[in-house]
Amino acid sequence: MNEVLVIIPTYNESENIIKIIESIFNIHPEINVLVVDDNSPDGTSSKVKEVIPKFKGRLNLITRGSKLGLGTAYLRGFEWAMKKDYDFIISMDADFSHNPSDLQRLYNSCINEKNDICIGSRYIDGINVVNWPLQRIILSYFASFYVRLITRMKIKDPTSGFVCYSASSLQKLNLSGIEFNGYAFQIEMKFKLFLNKLNIVEIPIIFTDRKYGKSKLNSSIIGEAVFGVILMKLKTFFN
Repeated sequence: MNEVLVIIPTYNESENIIKIIESIFNIHPEINVLVVDDNSPDGTSSKVKEVIPKFKGRLNLITRGSKLGLGTAYLRGFEWAMKKDYDFIISMDADFSHNPSDLQRLYNSCINEKNDICIGSRYIDGINVVNWPLQRIILSYFASFYVRLITRMKIKDPTSGFVCYSASSLQKLNLSGIEFNGYAFQIEMKFKLFLNKLNIVEIPIIFTDRKYGKSKLNSSIIGEAVFGVILMKLKTFFN
């Protein structure tokens, strides 16, 4: 998996970041990791810097000047990955909601089955969520249904952040034209890949809620997703 880059965006993830990095490298010593940190006040970047020499060029860090958001963090990571000529890029959370053991499954789906994008899906095989309160499960599940209804995508988990992209699929998008920055970013990426008629598949994962740190979900992020989906769909009628 030398040709694979895992991008982990962070903001105040000092309790998780070293654990997730070490877990990834313990399972996949040949993989590459890029942390994109938004100048976390809790010192996340400093913790990453301390262990960079340990992983001999496979761990990289971009520290941005302020809290600029999830979407722009991934876009910065995609840009970095393209310049370094990685063949596959995997997006992943820092809080162990995504299991590092599943990285190989996402990669295998793209490299062996020739898929352009593979999504680690909470809902392709029932509801595979651990430690979420019922209201959060209901919100997430029906948000996914709402996105499918508006966009006509068949993707069961359009808000998933655990995704393997082939570099060639990202090169077909105008990444500078991605508009949304919160969870709507995940939807917009999938929708634009869908409009490009790329081969998108989902594989089941078990999503486990974070043990440490604080969720970034808030009402403004939810609002962006709700109205953003409608806006994205409307734009397809004019473009």
